[in-house]
Amino acid sequence: MSRSPAPIYLSNTTARRIWLRAQRLDERAPFGDGADAVARAVAHLGYVQIDTINVIERCHHHILFTRIPTYKRLDLRRAQTHDKSVFEYWTHALAYVPSADFRYFMADMKLHRSRSKPWFAAVTPADKRKVMRLAKQGPLTIRDIGDDELREKDHEWASRKPSKRALQLAFFEGRLAVCERNGMLKTYDLIDRHFGWDTQPVTRPKAATASEVSGYLLDRALRSQGAVSLDSICHLDAPSKASVKRIIDARVRRGELVPVTLDGAKHMHWATPEALETSHEIAGDLVHILSPFDPLVIQRKRCELFFGYGHKFEAYVPKEKRVLGYFALPVLVGDRIVAALDLKTDRQNRKLLMQQWTWLGDAQKRGNAGARKPLKARIEDELDRFERFQLGD
Repeated sequence: MSRSPAPIYLSNTTARRIWLRAQRLDERAPFGDGADAVARAVAHLGYVQIDTINVIERCHHHILFTRIPTYKRLDLRRAQTHDKSVFEYWTHALAYVPSADFRYFMADMKLHRSRSKPWFAAVTPADKRKVMRLAKQGPLTIRDIGDDELREKDHEWASRKPSKRALQLAFFEGRLAVCERNGMLKTYDLIDRHFGWDTQPVTRPKAATASEVSGYLLDRALRSQGAVSLDSICHLDAPSKASVKRIIDARVRRGELVPVTLDGAKHMHWATPEALETSHEIAGDLVHILSPFDPLVIQRKRCELFFGYGHKFEAYVPKEKRVLGYFALPVLVGDRIVAALDLKTDRQNRKLLMQQWTWLGDAQKRGNAGARKPLKARIEDELDRFERFQLGD
């Protein structure tokens, strides 16, 4: 029986640099331009979270802009609607996912068809038949359905229009795809028609096996995180941990993965031998203003372990208890998170408003005022670029 190799120690500096390399935040334009860059970015990251909050730019556009300096919102629309290189589905949240990965989500779609979910308990068979009948006639939005008899909400986030929940259920069941977005207004189409699977010889892909899905989760995390733990691989997905761990153990035995330890880590991490060779110094003048939903910070405990800073999203915190502000954005300079900026876009007057600037880490310490001056200048240069993006097309 072969022994597991002894873990390799990684300093937090090295671990950060490996992660930043995996996130492609160690260079300015890693994915190129246009809709093809969107497809490459989503394919590399595995998913890009969607969120409705619009204090500044919605997070899916923000995350892509961080890695694609020339990003335009129409690039994502083209990737989703015309090229069909990305599609929407649920990861740990609603997200854009590479269309090439569709087969790994088919088991979840089947589960939605076979089990009733509390969120969709109010959807009746008649509601489902209605939206599917309309969808067969062509793509539609909830605004195209004007004959609903309104019902009382069973949740504060729910709609009084029963067709809206029925459309969402058909989406989760894999019967409808979101084929287009205008702002947050979704257009639905039959999923086979959207992808052209209703036209021979193109057919719907074969669903991945449970083992293949576990391998996919591991590979996705290794590609986008560098050094991974079970928690980071299976973020908000504890039931998948056992099967993923079996695959990790097998790869460790084959020498495809190496166990690593980090300062302050309570759990084991793993990395590929290739990832351990990618650590290099990050340019200190490289500045990224991150979305609070960016994959670098969305796993708060992991962010705190690697960066000594776990970002706090305070939009739902009472005003008097906020420390960083309503919608604070972490600022990455080189390989350190040095500040949090609470920003708001004033679209009417076409300017970006600074609500609060909070220094973090070493930049926060007394006696570092002199060092903060050039740092602030670099961040303000990036803020100018960020403002142009916020107010552009």
